[in-house]
Amino acid sequence: MRGLLHALVVAAAAGFGVLVYAYLTLPDVRVLATTNPTATAFMELRAAEAAREGRTVRRVQRWVPYSHISPALKRAVLVAEDAAFWDHEGIDLEQLRESMRVNWEQGRAVRGASTITQQLAKNLYLSPSRNPLRKLRELVIARRLEAALPKARIFEIYLNVIEWGDGIWGAEAAARTYFGIPASALNAEQAALLAGAIINPRVLNPARPTARLRRRQHIILSRMGEVTPPPPVPLVAAAPETAPVDEAFRPPDIVATPIPDAPEGEVAAPEPLPPPDAPPDIPAEPPAQPATP
Repeated sequence: MRGLLHALVVAAAAGFGVLVYAYLTLPDVRVLATTNPTATAFMELRAAEAAREGRTVRRVQRWVPYSHISPALKRAVLVAEDAAFWDHEGIDLEQLRESMRVNWEQGRAVRGASTITQQLAKNLYLSPSRNPLRKLRELVIARRLEAALPKARIFEIYLNVIEWGDGIWGAEAAARTYFGIPASALNAEQAALLAGAIINPRVLNPARPTARLRRRQHIILSRMGEVTPPPPVPLVAAAPETAPVDEAFRPPDIVATPIPDAPEGEVAAPEPLPPPDAPPDIPAEPPAQPATP
């Protein structure tokens, strides 16, 4: 009995030590109030992957202020990724509880509950690992971001650094790469395609949408009137353009490619939308079946 108690005490002390170390080594997010990040952990991860595979590292990014991003894209991203963004403080407890319930019932991780703030924390400082300590750091950083920055500043950074394709980072690079226009000129249909692709940006191509991406676009479009983007943020000096968006950086097969209609029979009529109280995360759908002749 004494040995078991000793083991428990040692384990508790070790766990406490790990938590203290994790807390003390967290980044200082306050600098983001006045400084734009020039790189993220995810950018460095992709660069390392390319180097291991012997590929040329490509990074297309151009920082634009919040006011230069289409309101349609802001609404579409909120619908697709975090409809409650304006209401929570970095962690959506209701969605987190629901995610835990679903995953427990399924016996595996089938549903996430990450808010936009959590996604930004992970993209800026962490990795896609499912390590519990990594997840804990993500939650703490998310709370720090919410305490240090206005909501619109968090959203501005998110829209400028998220991955939107192989080597494509941020809304401006995505808009110019896939549609040949600035992020400020995106219409609702284009914005919904971009937002729908965030779930798997290196597979889903907004310029050549699959049946699945078209369905996500329909759902997002139907809900864009239900969310309100945060108001503008104070002006922050733009970060240096590490990779200008020009013809040399755009993948030639998708530059300013008009969105083609899907092959006949590929996309069936839109499926019934999830109920209004469904979680903001839009579930993955099976590929559409070809129409019967």
